[in-house]
Amino acid sequence: MAKTTLHSLLEMKQTGEKFTCLTSYDATQAHMVSSQGTDIILVGDSLGMVAQGKDSTVPVTMEDMIYHTRCVSRGNTDAMIMSDLPFMACSTPEQTYQNSAALMQAGAELVKLEGGRWLCDTVRGLSERGVPTCLHLGLTPQSVSMLGGYKVQGRDEESANRMIEDARLLAEAGANILLLECVPTPLAREISRSVDVPVIGIGAGSDTDGQVLVIYDMLGMTHGRKPRFVKDFMATANTPAEAVASFVADVKSGTFPAPEHGFDA
Repeated sequence: MAKTTLHSLLEMKQTGEKFTCLTSYDATQAHMVSSQGTDIILVGDSLGMVAQGKDSTVPVTMEDMIYHTRCVSRGNTDAMIMSDLPFMACSTPEQTYQNSAALMQAGAELVKLEGGRWLCDTVRGLSERGVPTCLHLGLTPQSVSMLGGYKVQGRDEESANRMIEDARLLAEAGANILLLECVPTPLAREISRSVDVPVIGIGAGSDTDGQVLVIYDMLGMTHGRKPRFVKDFMATANTPAEAVASFVADVKSGTFPAPEHGFDA
């Protein structure tokens, strides 16, 4: 398998080939995920909830993200590594530059930030400094208290139009990838078609350019209520590696996500 790059992801978008992304938090997970053909590994601040047992992603620190990025980079084969900037790690452009550099030095090849158009200047500055970025729109877990809980975003016309405009402005500012979480399928489709950069979805329907899931969720290890957008790939697999291979195959073929994994307008 060839090494995943920003160029290869852009080619996939242009040719209509779907790409895949799974979270990993250690070297063993990273090796399994990447060796089964996953295109992107996300070292997500979701580790705060699924690995550290915390109530949200908010308590996750830069030290946590650096440590887990280093672990993942040691086990990775050909996937691109994308790492989250945790809560309040991008409050100012200067702080974001410093924290992004730390993640890149730990092994990240792409830095993910949560937020909309207010990050345009920061994204532009990161791009000028050679730091590729993924911008996370829709349900942004670091802001869940402000959003009133884990709810689908962009269901009314005003918020949908704002998200479309945020996506356009961030792409123009230099964002290399967008990630849409828990947004109606028609809105995700419109955003994916309106920007030139690849778009990853989770709970955003099947018309985004790629799909991401938390590794524990797709292995049937969800703690508590299973989100609507999750499919348990271990249910028909003999090993975790087989489950990952099935996820990759189903995304590539368009089998996953099915309509029942998305949300209507």
